[in-house]
Order: sequence, then structure tokens, then C-alpha cells
Amino acid sequence: MSTATVPASVEILPGYEVIAHLRRGEDTDVYDAWSHERDCRCIVKTLVPGASRTARARLLREGQMLVHYTHPNLVRGYEVHTTPVAAVVMETVTGETLGHLIAYSGRSPLAELCALGVHVSSVLGYLHRDGVLHLDVKPSNIVCQEEQAKLLDLGIAGAPGRSRGYGTPAYMAPEQRRGGIIGPATDVWGLGVTLYEAATGAGPFSADDPLLGRTASPIGKIRRLPRPVADVIDSCLAPVADDRPELRELADVLRHQLD
Repeated sequence: MSTATVPASVEILPGYEVIAHLRRGEDTDVYDAWSHERDCRCIVKTLVPGASRTARARLLREGQMLVHYTHPNLVRGYEVHTTPVAAVVMETVTGETLGHLIAYSGRSPLAELCALGVHVSSVLGYLHRDGVLHLDVKPSNIVCQEEQAKLLDLGIAGAPGRSRGYGTPAYMAPEQRRGGIIGPATDVWGLGVTLYEAATGAGPFSADDPLLGRTASPIGKIRRLPRPVADVIDSCLAPVADDRPELRELADVLRHQLD
């Protein structure tokens, strides 16, 4: 079975010509493509050769959500295709991922850190109000562009309830990894880890820490921040979900620093 990607200048979908293959994940390929109808660049996400039916269903579900949900801090979905290949067409988001910025620039300035938290809290709250948990909040799923953060990838988004154990280990809440009951506080944990990393340049736990209930080192020991900001980020990493702040509380603290 061929594992080759679609080469440049070839149509991956009718009217969508590949500019470049950007990356390959476990189940999906992501392409930079030109839309002849829209006369602009866009992103096309397809399945890798031999991907499972489960992966196909997950991709199509993600596409349907991205087309349905509209928020200034969420990547916009344009179309969902089932033929000739399963694919999702999305807007091209300029800027760098937060993960890239942390790797090359280290700590985010306070104003950028607070704006990041406000933006991501806003879009997560929007999704939560419709019963959707993101479940994979992390720096590589956030693009920072022109003083605006955009959340990417609803590939494993789901409803509150029993965890299926999906996610990125370093950013999964204890209840998410244990197969416990997940809810909005699960995404608060992921955002807390992300803000901690953006603030300090490193995650709150070591690479081999199972994240099953250990308490993170207080962020104030690593970087001097306004006390309310340090406290609210630390509280996002409370091992017990009920001890974490609501997104509105988190955003209010961070927004106050921007006034």
C-alpha cells in the first residue's frame, strides 16, 4: 500500500491544488492548498493511506464541528468532503503555533500571556456551552497571529462523561488519563498547563511524570508574576477537578491585567 503524499500541483480535491504537504499525524495528512473557487490558500486535512474507519469518522466529525461552530478564536472550517477522499477544508491561519514560540522565544510577556488566556478561555467557554469539550488544549494546537490566539484541532473533542483516554499525555488532566468523569474543568487543566508553559518556558511536570495527581511546583517559584495571575494558573492545575476555577473566573483575573 502506498504511503506517498499528494505532490505539489496535483488536485487533492476538485478545485483544490496542493501547494505543499505540511505534516503527517497518526491518522491524517495536512496540506497547504490553493482554492481556485475562493482564489486563496487554505488547509486541507485528509486521511493517511490505510487509515481506519474510526479515523475517518473522527475526521468527518471534526470537519462538521468546524463548519458549524464560528468563533474569532477558533479556526474556521469551510467544507467537509466524503469523496473522492474524506477531507476537511479550513482557513489558512497565519502566524506561529504557541509551541513554536515557546521553543524559540521562551517566556511570553505578561500582556501576551494574559491575552492568550482570555482568548482561549473565550473559545472553550463557547464550545462548553454547547456541550463540547476540546480535550487537547496544548501549545501546538494554538496559533498566535496579530495579537489574536486561535484554537485548532477538534479531532478528539467530545461530550462530558466517561473519558475514553484520548489526548496528549503531558496536557491531560488526571481524570482524563484515569478514565474518569471529564467535564469543563478538564479543559481548564489543559489551558492551565499551556499557560504555565507559556509563562515559564517549561511544563509544570517532568517528561516522565504520569500526571495522576501530583501537585505542580508553584509558578511563582519559577517566574515573578502578579499574585492573582500566579494563583489562578496554579489553581488550574489542582488535581481535583472541582478545585479548579471556571473559565470565566480565569478570564476575569487575566483580563484585569490588560485593563
